[in-house]
Amino acid sequence: MPPLQEFLVRQERLERMVGEKDAYIFFSPRAIFYLSGCALSQTERPVVFIHVPGKENILFIPRMELEHAEHTVQGCRVVCYREYPDTVHPMIHLQRLLNNLHLSEGIVAADSDGYSSAWGYRGPALSELCQQMRIQWIPFAVSELRMIKSEYEMLLMRESAKWANFEHALLKEYTKAGKTEIEICQRASSETVGVMLRALGPKYRMSGMDRDGARAVFRGQVGKNSAFPHAVVINATLHRGDSVVTGVNAYIQGYFTEMERVMFVGEPSKEQVKFYELALEAQQIALSVIKPGVTCSTVDAEMYRFYKERGLEKYWRHHSGHSIGQEGHEAPFFDIGDSTILQPGMCMSVEPGIYVEGLGGFRVSDTIYITEKGVECLTYFSKNLEDIICE
Repeated sequence: MPPLQEFLVRQERLERMVGEKDAYIFFSPRAIFYLSGCALSQTERPVVFIHVPGKENILFIPRMELEHAEHTVQGCRVVCYREYPDTVHPMIHLQRLLNNLHLSEGIVAADSDGYSSAWGYRGPALSELCQQMRIQWIPFAVSELRMIKSEYEMLLMRESAKWANFEHALLKEYTKAGKTEIEICQRASSETVGVMLRALGPKYRMSGMDRDGARAVFRGQVGKNSAFPHAVVINATLHRGDSVVTGVNAYIQGYFTEMERVMFVGEPSKEQVKFYELALEAQQIALSVIKPGVTCSTVDAEMYRFYKERGLEKYWRHHSGHSIGQEGHEAPFFDIGDSTILQPGMCMSVEPGIYVEGLGGFRVSDTIYITEKGVECLTYFSKNLEDIICE
């Protein structure tokens, strides 16, 4: 279980960022997880986190989650409502709780005007129920806090990178002509999880925000289909001469890194090697630009220059990377339109790609940590051509 002090520090950073308020109210599952460690299964039933500075933290949850919350969350008073929608709507119970806390006429910050869900939830807005409450909307506050990783977060991400490397080694071993996409990826994924459980021991627990411990995928990026950056699983049978774009993640207490490689089933053609080497060159140029004080847009602009100078514009499909940590894509982004200044403590993916219709996709992605001096690469599976040829 994460140390309670980690969450107290995050809450203090929130107070400094937003300014003094009577309370801070959060409906977003990711914000709640970041500030409290609460990772309940949120469906149509609202979950709310209330931080009252200097006094207490409150988790407002459905009764069915009470025991789960008591066993997995520290430093929070748990308040339950019966069910959704029930005869008394959960938001009415929340209104009553805020009244009892003398917050219904207070000065608060909130990440949204109520709960929202794709699971069929409907309900009144916070501002409708507490019309005297003075609310400052802070929809992006926690996203901004998450940009800078703590030592504890980096401990988890480095552990994730270690297992991602192990997982990719298995993925390479099992990638063979005649095998199908699903059987290869599931075997590498499940075997990695088994070894993780044995190595990390009984203290290893899923956070509730994790997926299945580890995930190795081609995601349909097999052969010519790899020219689609976000293809979907097609359970392709691999053939000699195919290139594949891989992706591996290992989930450690809600955090993970991203690593993607190109691999070849048998000896690649000269054309495949040419575009692979260009993709490697693009990533190396991006890495050479990244350092504290540089803007995200500067990194992507350098990639635009590279594509233009090499006559590769028609093979461009996406920006050059993104922040990562609790989610696969977080802000900021290595994008021409993102002026965020890079700072020590940020974790980013670096993944410019080249996509050649009729031939395949060539994308190499690594997760980096920005230090005072430059860049530390967290993921490290080999990119040497001889190490990514299968069979």
